[in-house]
Amino acid sequence: MPRIAKRRKALVTKVDITKRYTLKEAVKLVKSGATTKFDETIDVVINTGLDPKQTDQLVRGMVSMPNGTGKNVRVAVFARGDKAADALKAGADFVGAEDLAEKIAAGFTEFDRVIASPDMMAVVGKLGKVLGPKGLMPNPKLGTVTPNVVDAVKAAKSGQVEFRLDKAAIIHAGVGKASFSEDAIAQNIKVFVDAVVKAKPSGAKANYIKKVGISSTMGLGIKLDLSDLLAA
Repeated sequence: MPRIAKRRKALVTKVDITKRYTLKEAVKLVKSGATTKFDETIDVVINTGLDPKQTDQLVRGMVSMPNGTGKNVRVAVFARGDKAADALKAGADFVGAEDLAEKIAAGFTEFDRVIASPDMMAVVGKLGKVLGPKGLMPNPKLGTVTPNVVDAVKAAKSGQVEFRLDKAAIIHAGVGKASFSEDAIAQNIKVFVDAVVKAKPSGAKANYIKKVGISSTMGLGIKLDLSDLLAA
């Protein structure tokens, strides 16, 4: 604890909590503060002016990070026959049909993404109470219900990030690792924020994006200058 307190105190002296930093400045600060022994995740937090209780103000989407995320995404695929074999070749961690469904129903959840071919949804649909609350239910709008399971697996493995509005009207995601170069982190953050901007729901008011901040796993939150971040 004393070591953590000392490190946090050092970070506080570097960051002006009243300032809105440019993306370049913020990334440099985040990287300099990520000094733990493990490779810290770089997180983006977007505060919105949305009302999560209104269906026309919900946000959910997928976006591929140009530099990956540095995270090993475990993928489960529901498919049969050639599609199942192709999914395994593409890098899926778990592939099956009724057998996989039974395993998940019994409590198995060692995966981060679930992909299904359309013909498997009758099987997957029975897992709604298990997968739904975890945000893992396959969805055609997100490309996780698709006849092309190979591309979906490759996208998940190569740095595709899912985002959604939570109950506090916040959208957040891990978009890289502290070991990435400053340019790679900045590029990922920009692509992520741009994707959220493009996903603006029909019921959104003028203050859709209120605040954006970034941090590393053990670091301080750094607020970004929206005029700089959202500039074309």
